[in-house]
Amino acid sequence: MLVKTFGSAVYGVEALTITIEVNVTSGQKFFMVGLPDNAVKESEQRIESTLKSIGGYMPRTKVIVNLAPADIRKTGTAFDLPIALGIMGASEQLPHAERLSDYVIMGELSLDGNVQPIKGALPIAITARKEKFKGLILPKQNCREAGMVNNLNVYGVSHIDEVINFFKDEDSLQPVHINTKEEFYQSQYEFEIDFSDVKGQENIKRALEITAAGGHNAILIGPPGAGKTMLAKRLPSILPPLTLQEALETTKIHSVAGKLPADTTLISRRPFRSPHHTVSDAALVGGGGVPQPGEISLAHNGVLFLDELPEFKRTVLEVMRQPMEERKVTISRAKMAIDFPASFMLIASMNPCPCGFYNHPEKECSCAPGAVQKYLNKVSGPLLDRIDLHVEVTPVAFSALATQKPGEDSSVIRERVIKAREIQATRYTHTPGIYCNAQINSKMLKEICGIDSAGQQLLKAAMDKLNLSARAYDRILKVARTIADLSASENIKTEFLAEAIQYRSLDREGWAG
Repeated sequence: MLVKTFGSAVYGVEALTITIEVNVTSGQKFFMVGLPDNAVKESEQRIESTLKSIGGYMPRTKVIVNLAPADIRKTGTAFDLPIALGIMGASEQLPHAERLSDYVIMGELSLDGNVQPIKGALPIAITARKEKFKGLILPKQNCREAGMVNNLNVYGVSHIDEVINFFKDEDSLQPVHINTKEEFYQSQYEFEIDFSDVKGQENIKRALEITAAGGHNAILIGPPGAGKTMLAKRLPSILPPLTLQEALETTKIHSVAGKLPADTTLISRRPFRSPHHTVSDAALVGGGGVPQPGEISLAHNGVLFLDELPEFKRTVLEVMRQPMEERKVTISRAKMAIDFPASFMLIASMNPCPCGFYNHPEKECSCAPGAVQKYLNKVSGPLLDRIDLHVEVTPVAFSALATQKPGEDSSVIRERVIKAREIQATRYTHTPGIYCNAQINSKMLKEICGIDSAGQQLLKAAMDKLNLSARAYDRILKVARTIADLSASENIKTEFLAEAIQYRSLDREGWAG
């Protein structure tokens, strides 16, 4: 008897429906075809144990399982449940087996029949709705994630018995109902940390406010203990809240990577990713036999924080250059090429020298001559070229640490950032793919970031006297445009340019002596 069930395979951040055909005929062997990997092939043993545990049996006749389309490789353990139900239907152990074709079914089976969670439930649900399936059956741990997709009945199960009973009586399970908007909006502003915790460092807070308002990349340079990491971790608390569309994009990536917390519907706050400096290039940008998203994609619509930037392997840092420009990363394999979104803000931190005390107001640098420049040269010029603000962080004075007066709340700073972003959203309404000043291309620069003759003279003097590199020119104009937006000014004034110029420390010749 031939029975068809339907599962789903995730490629990139999209899902592809897989037809699972099971035929039980006369003969003696179990065959699984359709390019299954070892994890899929091993489902035979798990399914056999599951069927015995619920009083069923594995047919001792010829069983052929075909996963179509047969030219696409199938990976993972999530096909256990639909294959098991297909075998039961084909061997007449499951009543109303014809109903199987109305549903997409996914889940890994334990030996006792329990259903284990899967990756990629959200893109699977989106595809199931698009292809007009009656419903989606998947593990209970994933049902809230998939349940935020409207116009699709999503059923969460914890044991195969629940699925069998469902096909006997469809009223035995109730679909999940999620008020997505209510859950999404009520948790947008819940942050455990706040800028009010930071004592002093007003100039650094100002720089990060500009960074957030324009979507710029920034690097913090300062001695150990000056507060670089503490400040960087608070940046998400002043960023504009995610839109529903951005939240959907971000959640899909985390779902595919298996990084979504249990019982989560949507990621409601901008992600903050901080990989260790020993991270590999594949872990950072994505990769693997079946490509998986890396840290830069997990930071999509959020912040990627690289602490102690010079300690990262140079090859790892260099692979970020193209994704930072294109805001996506393409992972190519012999038979496939997959695009992962990677629109993130890069925030990096570093010491000014190996010992950490170069230019320290109180402590003396113990580095050998030339060691400072050698340390800074670990970070390539092309990467620094893509970082808009270079911010020097100095140690906090005792008087600032001892004060009991709290700093400005993140909510107050965030309101100013949101207003600046609204100005930019209006400005770029008719420019697809550009949402903030950091994304301005060279063709738009003259129109968007025009300056008067006084500004031109100031910029020329700065580049001559401070030995700023030519590559700093565009970055200064973009940052000055953001400062103007924060001040609700249509024009870039000379004081805005002056403030933007001071954020190009590493472009100055002789900065490190």
